[in-house]
Amino acid sequence: MNTIRSDSLPEFQILVNDEEQHALWPLDRDPPAGWTPAGISGSREACLVQVAARWTDIRPLSLRRALAGE
Repeated sequence: MNTIRSDSLPEFQILVNDEEQHALWPLDRDPPAGWTPAGISGSREACLVQVAARWTDIRPLSLRRALAGE
């Protein structure tokens, strides 16, 4: 897991679901059903920066596919 170090507590992790939506989740809790750890953890602020950089199209995957005619 790629951990972004910070003195801020608590630590969070980035989760991704089947629709490629992203969420922050406390690192010390198991992810809810349907969500998978993205392998990135750190402070809330550091994780938000990573989510903003990685999740540039916030439309769900199914909508993107439908609009693309897939």
